[in-house]
Amino acid sequence: MATIAPLAERMRPATLDEYVGQQHLVGQDAILRKAIESGNLPSLILWGPPGVGKTTLAFIISRQLDRPFFSLSAINSGVKDIREVIEKATVLKETAENLPILFIDEIHRFSKSQQDSLLGAVERGLVTLIGATTENPSFEVISALLSRCQVYILKHLTEEDLTKLIARALKDDEFLSKKQIEIEEHEALFRLSGGDARRLLNVLELVVNAVGKDKQSITNKLVLDNVQQNMALYDKAGENHYDIISAFIKSIRGSDPNAAVYWLARMIAGGEDPLFIARRLLILASEDIGNANPNALLLANNCFQAVNVIGFPESRIILSQTVTYLASSPKSNASYEAINRAQELVARTGDLPVPLHIRNAPTKLMKNIGYGQEYKYSHSYEGNFEEQEYFPDALKGTTLFEPGNNSAEQKLRERLKALWKGKYKY
Repeated sequence: MATIAPLAERMRPATLDEYVGQQHLVGQDAILRKAIESGNLPSLILWGPPGVGKTTLAFIISRQLDRPFFSLSAINSGVKDIREVIEKATVLKETAENLPILFIDEIHRFSKSQQDSLLGAVERGLVTLIGATTENPSFEVISALLSRCQVYILKHLTEEDLTKLIARALKDDEFLSKKQIEIEEHEALFRLSGGDARRLLNVLELVVNAVGKDKQSITNKLVLDNVQQNMALYDKAGENHYDIISAFIKSIRGSDPNAAVYWLARMIAGGEDPLFIARRLLILASEDIGNANPNALLLANNCFQAVNVIGFPESRIILSQTVTYLASSPKSNASYEAINRAQELVARTGDLPVPLHIRNAPTKLMKNIGYGQEYKYSHSYEGNFEEQEYFPDALKGTTLFEPGNNSAEQKLRERLKALWKGKYKY
C-alpha cells in the first residue's frame, strides 16, 4: 500500500490564486505579484516565520514562470552542492533554456563561504536566487549577496487565513472531503498552530485520524485531548523552535535560572545556532533588565562576541554563564516601555519643530534668526545641570521614561525628581 502524503503536502497550493495569506505581496496589484506576472523577477529573500508559505511561494513562482527549479536546504547542503547546481544552470543557459530558479531554504544557516559561492552565479545571471529565512537577513546574509536581492517580508497568517485553509482542506482534500467534519470551535486549532499553516493542517489531520469517524465535530477539548497525547506526531520535525525560544526568554524574564538553563540545553541539543541564542540574550538584556542592572547588557554583548569567536561546544559554557546571570538579575522594562511610548507619540504628533534654542547654528544666517540662542550649556552650571526645555512646545512636561521599582532605577528616579522639581511625574 502506497504511503499517503501528509495533509499539509496534499493541500500545497499550485497557483497564486490558491495561495492563502501574504496579500500585501501576492494580492492583486501587489508588488511581488506584479514582478512575477511581468516575468522580470529579481533574486529575492523571503523573510518570515515558519509555516507561512515561503517554500510554496518559491515553487509557485517557478511554475508560473515555467522555469527549472533547483532546491537546496542550508542544513544539509554545502559548497559542493551549490557548485553542482551552478554547473547544471550553466548547461541550461548554453542550451537557451529558461533561467533556472535556485531556492535555498534556511539561507541564514549558510556560512560566509557558502554564500560567497552563490555570488558569481547571481551576478552572471545563471540563476535567480530565492532564499528563505526566519532570521533578519541584515544579520544573516552577507552584504554583497543581500545587495543583489530584494527582501520581501512574510507575515504570520491571520485567523481569517487559517479559517480559509481549514475550509479548503475539508472541501478539496481527497480524503477529508469524503468525511462529514464540522469545526464547532477553532480556538485550539489556531492556538496550537501559532500562525503556521503546515502545523495547523498537521494538527487537524492528527485529530481527524485519532477520532477515526466519518462524521465528527471538532471542539477545543477534542483537539487538546488528542494533540497532548500525540504531540510528537506533529512536532517531531523541529517545528517547536519558536515555542522553545519563547519558553527560554520567559524563564529568564521570570527570574528562573534553572528553567532557563534547561531550555538552553534543549536548544543546544536541537542544533540551534549559538549566535541566534546570543542575539536573543542581547535583546533581552535591554528589554527586560535595562537600567535595573546595566551590567546585563555589557555581559550579553561580551557573550555575543565570545560566542562568535569560539563557537560550539565551548561556547555553551559562556551562554550558560550569561543565561544564569540574566535570569538572576533584577528586572525592568522601563527603557523598552519608554521607546514604545516615544514612538507612539511621534506617530501621533508628527514632525514637531525643534525649539530654536537647541538647534545647531553652523552658519551666520542661522545664528541671526535665533538658532542656538539662549541655549544653556549644562557643564557650565553647578552639578552639570541647568533646567531648560528640550521638548517641542506642544509636548512640554511629557513623561516617557518611568524608572522601574528596583534599587538601581529608584536612584535614577530620585535624581530626576531632584533635578526637575516636579516638571515630570517622578
